[in-house]
Formats: sequence, C-alpha cells, structure tokens
Amino acid sequence: MHRLSCKCGTVSGYIRNGSPSNRLRCYCTDCQAFGRFFGPAAGVLDQQGGTEIVQVSQSRLQIDTGLDQLACVRLTAKGLLRWYARCCNTPIGNTLANPRVSIVGLIHTCLDPATIDRDFGAVTAAVNTHTATGSTMPRQHRLLSTIGKFLVMSIADRISGRYRQSPLFSRAGSPVVEPRVLATEEVARLKTRNYDRR
Repeated sequence: MHRLSCKCGTVSGYIRNGSPSNRLRCYCTDCQAFGRFFGPAAGVLDQQGGTEIVQVSQSRLQIDTGLDQLACVRLTAKGLLRWYARCCNTPIGNTLANPRVSIVGLIHTCLDPATIDRDFGAVTAAVNTHTATGSTMPRQHRLLSTIGKFLVMSIADRISGRYRQSPLFSRAGSPVVEPRVLATEEVARLKTRNYDRR
C-alpha cells in the first residue's frame, strides 16, 4: 500500500498493492501546461519540463478523505481530465474521459517520496522528449513497453469489470466533479515556456 496525499493533507488515501504499473517522465506540452497551472512552487516540472508520473489502474486508487476537495480541469473540450486538490492546489493525476480506459497517471507531488522507489521501481521511461525544455534534450526510451503495460492494465480492467471501481468516476461513468475547460488564451499562456503566473 502506497500513501497518497495533497500537500495540506485534506485529500488522502492510498494505492493498493498490485501490478503492473508504469513510472515515467512525460515532457509533452500539455503536461508542461498543467504543471505551470500550479506555479513553480508546486515543484511539478523538472528543469527540462518533465513531469514524473506513475500509471496504475484506477481500481487500485482509494481516496479516504477530502473527496469533496477534488477538482478537475481540461486544456481542451476533449482533452484529458486533469485532477487536483483545490484545498491546496496539489496536482493528483490525469485520466482519459472514457471511464472504460481506467488508468490514472498519478503526479509525483501527491505520492510519498520515501517509498515511491520501493513501491513502483525506478523511473524507466521518458516520453515526448522532443518538446522538452533546456539546451540538452533527454532521450526518449521505453515508449513501447510503456504503451504495452498501459494496454495490459486497461484490457484486464475492462474484462474483469474493475474499471467500474474508480473513485474518480460515478457508477454511471461520469466524472465525480464537473471538469472546467480552461480558456484557449490561458492554455496558450501556460504553454509559453517563460510563463510566470504571478
């Protein structure tokens, strides 16, 4: 069991033991925009604009307290659902809008740094590196294995029906909170590399 918490502790829970999982860094411009949404003090992005993510089945995610503090944004009307704790603006994770693809990409800022290596192994993949920032680009690696594990988790949950066991979606398949679609102008600002939200 791996503990999960927002910075102030209002939203808390855990990830049940299980496998497989993916631990990766994503450098896409959408993940960079989501990281910048919280400002540099949140510590979401590394120096090259990467976000460390742990992908697990949503059925392994348990939220014990603070479910009423969950909020959700989308960068576009059809984009990923990007979840965070509104009590202290801690990013939680990303999901597809389709609840049948029941994987959540948990952002490292809500995970326990003391046990993340033990519970999920080392970071094994780097994806979308062509949009990384900085003068030295990281090398993309293990993309195919990351996709393979994602598909294995999704298919297993679909066959077993575990995709219905998500704290982020109702039994009817709707997000538990209404996502807010960010304005086009705000997303454009967030995707500017020298963006400063202060």
